[in-house]
Amino acid sequence: MAKYLLLKHYRGAPAAVNDVPMDQWTPEEISDHVRYMNDFAARLEQTGEFVDGQALAPEGTFVRYDGEGRPPVTDGPFPETKDLIAGWMVIDVDSHERAVQLAGELSAAPGAGGEPIHEWLELRPFLHAPPTITE
Repeated sequence: MAKYLLLKHYRGAPAAVNDVPMDQWTPEEISDHVRYMNDFAARLEQTGEFVDGQALAPEGTFVRYDGEGRPPVTDGPFPETKDLIAGWMVIDVDSHERAVQLAGELSAAPGAGGEPIHEWLELRPFLHAPPTITE
């Protein structure tokens, strides 16, 4: 089995087909979307392919070590993950092809008007070992 991270982006990815921002959805559309995500995760739990998943709050802070007792907090100058990543799911599947299939299904979660979003999801495999350095 191989683990993959599915990342849902607020922005930074190519535009979805149904590209209406969630803050413009009705409460029912949001509920339908969340239900789809939960049902998807429950189905993968039954097959043993679901590891974990979470939605992320838009708030966040970059923190950097800057010497003993001084961890400054900064919001820039880089694009922040809080602006980019809306949530994630970890799956454990038999093949890359299965990971792609599941990412495609997750991309079809309903959005505005109950229509599938067809959003782009980032699919990233977990490293099994540290990268090797060749000289």
